[in-house]
Amino acid sequence: MTGVSTGGAGSSAAASPPCPSQLIPNLPDDISVQILARVPRSQHPYLSLVSKSWLSTIKSPELFRTRSLLRVSECSLYINLRVESSIHWYCEQTLQSKRALVPLAPIPQRLIGPSPSVLGPKIYIIGGSINCSPSNNVWVFDCRFNRWEMGPKMRVSREFSAAGNWGGKIYVIGGCVVDNWASSINWAEVFDPESGSWAAIPSAIEVRDKWMHASAMIGSKLYAMADRGGVVYDVGCGEWGNVPKRLDLGWRGRAAVVDNVLYCLDYLGKIQGYVVEMDVWKDLRGVEKGLPTFLCLTMVNLDGKLCVLWEGKGSGKLVDIMCAEIEVKKDSDGGLIGKILRLDVILVAPQGASIAHCLAVEL
Repeated sequence: MTGVSTGGAGSSAAASPPCPSQLIPNLPDDISVQILARVPRSQHPYLSLVSKSWLSTIKSPELFRTRSLLRVSECSLYINLRVESSIHWYCEQTLQSKRALVPLAPIPQRLIGPSPSVLGPKIYIIGGSINCSPSNNVWVFDCRFNRWEMGPKMRVSREFSAAGNWGGKIYVIGGCVVDNWASSINWAEVFDPESGSWAAIPSAIEVRDKWMHASAMIGSKLYAMADRGGVVYDVGCGEWGNVPKRLDLGWRGRAAVVDNVLYCLDYLGKIQGYVVEMDVWKDLRGVEKGLPTFLCLTMVNLDGKLCVLWEGKGSGKLVDIMCAEIEVKKDSDGGLIGKILRLDVILVAPQGASIAHCLAVEL
């Protein structure tokens, strides 16, 4: 007679599947993820060595979502450096208690005149020319996983356009020749990452221009400086207008906005700020002795501080890439006061290297 299992307690226990391993013993994984999310990103390489499950968690979108919800995201500096005909990307990280620029994977295409924009953990490189022809390509760098991917293409090709983000969407204007119906109707576009598509923004003929040499978001307004005066697009109400005359005359080169004040260089090579509500330019005082007179400067709002980068002197065939972080605020009279919190060399590059863009990403 063939024996039949009776399903006793011993055999039942033996047949039970093993419990899946937990990230932290005796804790639910959702609690463990919240604990790991609070650890500074500088320590993530060490956490990744604990186990395969920790490595997977450290690199997961869930961890970055949790960091954002817990408001423990950290602002990281990303730099686009041009060396002769090549483009190099770097991210500033803290390694062994020291800040250092870590090289990143190169963008798959060599572009001239693209417009960068940051949305969440991703850097969008919009348009630009390829072999002297404007492109509608959009390359996306996911800063969480350090990889490039092709994003949804724009409706028209562009180079040297103006771009900014507001309300979780990217807005881009200009950079295309209005010589046909398609480029005319799509002179301005908006990208919605939820739908993954671009849509045209209605624009008046009189505001359309091709080249945009500088742009910035101040509140809900995208300011774009063109060859023949600037234009403003109010994202909130969908209205177009002209850049105020005083802002137009004083805006020189790259700019950054901190606390609704637009900072850029003046014609003497010093940092100045445009106070929107007063329609006035003011010198940034308190940094004169610590900073040189600039010929060119790239800047970004880095976690509420004004971060400025420039090419220093260097020696021989090398040039120092300099960085200063400045705490900026208004005094009781409405003047702009700066305090240099950091000033150092962040990279030594070949002579002739220039900073194309600097961006801030929260991770």
